[in-house]
This record gives sequence, structure tokens and C-alpha cells, in this order.
Amino acid sequence: THHTHTYIRARNMGVFAVGKVMLVVGLSSLSFLTRQRGVLAFSSSLLFSRRRPGSSRLYSATEEMEASATTPVVVDVASNLEFVRERVQKAIEENGKGGDSVKLVAVSKTKPVELLMQAYNAGQRVFGENYAQELIQKAEEMPNDIDWHFIGPLQSNKAGPLVKNVFPKLACVETVSTMKLAGKLNKAVEDTSGSSNDKKLGIFIQVNTSGEDSKSGITPDEVIPLVKEISAACDHLSIDGLMTIGAPGDLTCFD
Repeated sequence: THHTHTYIRARNMGVFAVGKVMLVVGLSSLSFLTRQRGVLAFSSSLLFSRRRPGSSRLYSATEEMEASATTPVVVDVASNLEFVRERVQKAIEENGKGGDSVKLVAVSKTKPVELLMQAYNAGQRVFGENYAQELIQKAEEMPNDIDWHFIGPLQSNKAGPLVKNVFPKLACVETVSTMKLAGKLNKAVEDTSGSSNDKKLGIFIQVNTSGEDSKSGITPDEVIPLVKEISAACDHLSIDGLMTIGAPGDLTCFD
């Protein structure tokens, strides 16, 4: 049996808690992941947003560009991180969940290491990246006690270099939708750590639950056969759940 995870992306910005929830605040959206132990991810729209000195309000990208021409702005990652944590804690309390039911993943793609270190120094230990080479470079420069999540599309020919350079600090690849990619990841873990190492690479199965052509992933009907195939053939992978981005504004998957 495996934990069940579900990503759902909504266009509006906010914090919700429905069931056991992972929240992902993206550049222009908020996403959720439900699982036995939730994972919360957020990206630059909150963590790395800039604000005018003396103000607690975070500004959108458009507002930042308009403000930067006339008013100095600063990036206070620690303050932004605390802002997110407070919203998460409020959502947890309002929905009667345990304090350990949510894990925060800071989605840090395209952001400089200096800003990531501000989050690290404020206690953040889990980061998510969209691009393999960027993750490899940041993992070399950042402290070794970080758990890295790969959250973007991953070509099978890049699976080996990603695992070779980052594992075991690479905790999870969240976008697996083919047996080919799973096999490449599995072999890379075995080649990197050896067949006797019991450390496994976590993966999420990516599912296209909305049926939109713009979304990647397998259909819901294909999930169980793929999970069974990966479980039987990939001893070095741990299937930790499902990743799916729903249609904008559609929360019917919670029904």
C-alpha cells in the first residue's frame, strides 16, 4: 500500500485546508497536496516577494515593477517565510489537523542561492526545483542537510545525471508518468549508491485528472497498472503518492 497524494492547482491566491493537505503557492496560483503526511510547497510569489521598507504587505510582480521605479524595495525572505508558516498553521488549526501533518517545500526555481540561504537560515530544509541543471548546481552550493524535490518535467536522458549528482540529497521526483523514466531513475540510484544500499528515491506518479491537453501525466485509469509495474521492477524507488494539477478553479476532486 502507498500513501496517496493529490496536487490541485487553483488560480486564486489563498490558503485552504481540505482533508489532509499539501499547499503549493505558485507564481500565480495556489496548489494543494493531500496525503497521509502532507507536504506544503510554495514559490517565489510569497517566499521571495519584495516589499517596501516598513510594510508587511507583499507585492505582486506588476506592483513590484511599478514600485521599483520610485520606491526602494527589499527582499525579506525570513519575514515572508514566517508569513506563510502563520497562514499554514492557521489552516491546520481551523481544520483540526496535527501540527506534523504538513511539510513545507520552498519552490525556489530561478532564485539565487543568496535568497535560498536566507530561507535556510530561517529554518527551511526542503526546496523544490524545476530544472535539472539548476538543481544540480544549487545542491552543490547549498548545505548537505537539505531535501531536494524535483518538480518539473524530467527527460529520461537527464535522470542519470540528476541522480548521480544529487542523490541521496534528492528526496523526491514528483513528475514520473512513464515506466521508461522510472526505470532510468531506478538504475541511476542503483549505479550511484549500490544494490546493497536501502536508501530509496521517492517519486510521485503524475496524473492528468482534468483531461486537459495542456497537462502532462497519465490518465486515472492508468495509475494502478503503472504503480504495479514500477513496484515490481524498481526496487530503488519509493512510490510516495500522486501529483496532479487540476483545471483552474475546479475543486470537484475534493468531492
